[in-house]
Amino acid sequence: MKQKGDGKGLFSPYQRMVLIILALTQFMVVLDFMVLAPIGDIVIKSLHINTQQFGMVVSAYIFSAAISGFLAAGFIDRFGRKQVLLFFFTGFIIGTLFCALSTSYHSLFIARIVTGIFGGVIGSLSMTIVTDLFAPNQRGRAMSVVQMAFATSQILGIPLGIYIANKFDWQHTFYLIVCASIFILLLVWTRFKPMKEHLHAKSDKHPLVQLWQTLVNKEHQAGFLAVVFIGMGMMLQPFVSIFLVNNVHLTNEQLPLLFLVTGIAALVVMPLVGRLSDKFNRYKIFLVGSAIAVIIVPIYTNLPVVSIGLVFVVNILMFAAITSRMAPFQALNTMIPRAEHRGAYMSISSSLQQVSAGIGIVVASSIVTQASPTSPLKNFNILGYLVVALVILACLLVYRVSKIALSRPQHLNTVEVE
Repeated sequence: MKQKGDGKGLFSPYQRMVLIILALTQFMVVLDFMVLAPIGDIVIKSLHINTQQFGMVVSAYIFSAAISGFLAAGFIDRFGRKQVLLFFFTGFIIGTLFCALSTSYHSLFIARIVTGIFGGVIGSLSMTIVTDLFAPNQRGRAMSVVQMAFATSQILGIPLGIYIANKFDWQHTFYLIVCASIFILLLVWTRFKPMKEHLHAKSDKHPLVQLWQTLVNKEHQAGFLAVVFIGMGMMLQPFVSIFLVNNVHLTNEQLPLLFLVTGIAALVVMPLVGRLSDKFNRYKIFLVGSAIAVIIVPIYTNLPVVSIGLVFVVNILMFAAITSRMAPFQALNTMIPRAEHRGAYMSISSSLQQVSAGIGIVVASSIVTQASPTSPLKNFNILGYLVVALVILACLLVYRVSKIALSRPQHLNTVEVE
């Protein structure tokens, strides 16, 4: 049964339903990962840990997700997409429950590893499903819908998570994620159709051989390299709330409103960027977002104690610039692999993004310092300058990705749903 819209770039009812469910799964995975940053100040004080240990907790998820993605890459194209999504989302729920039950640094560290093993594959699998189900002239909008989970998590999830952490304790935030994720798991189980068309083109080679061939492909490597430097730009994220509370003197009670307003702005920007990505040159749109990031990131990371209104403006501009880079890049990146290698390619890409983000956060953890949980965060501005350098380098690498993507015949980048 074909599910590719009407040939004019419009989405079919089934495509819209799949996008909604994928966006919900991404919402929970993104929230699970991102919520640690805004409640980081609460977690540090509750568990009596330092910024280095907190950075390790964040990195534990990232590195375990990366390893899981590499291991899954050789096998992911050998099973139906629906079955794989059900398996990993179930594991993600179990890992998040362990986070909610954590009462010490070591138990939280282990719980984040378990969550990362399963959660880290879901993002790449969602992108693979979108690429399978949507034609190239639909993918910019489709990717932006799925990636709107980032903005929606800021609008709904993160403010609610911070409120719950302030009102009760930070563990209850993860209980909320568990309950909502169980409902979404049921939607995947009951509403998704089997997606097995890619199995018709699968290779009979050993999974490790298939993994190796995916890695050594020169065109794939161009995409992988771009992913690495984009991923390293996440090094600011775990320390944002700590910086805003202890340097800019926002309160934990003000953070939910900040993330709410920022998320609403991103929710407006991302669909617009997605539509522009399907109509105009995706690389040029990526460059515009990058240029804004180069200007606003150093301003953000050097903020003194200023009015909350100015903090809102700068925060919105920075996150809008960063998120607006992702839809055009992902739309370009999904056009590099052919259908039979798509799952492996996207899984490796996700793993590399996780590894590079983890490395970036570990590096950031060694640069920023805090004398005590209530002291100002030092050297945060240095991280800003590093992010600017990474953004500029990523622009050079994504140029190569765009050239490869434009050389691809469009029919090689679509499959059908049974």
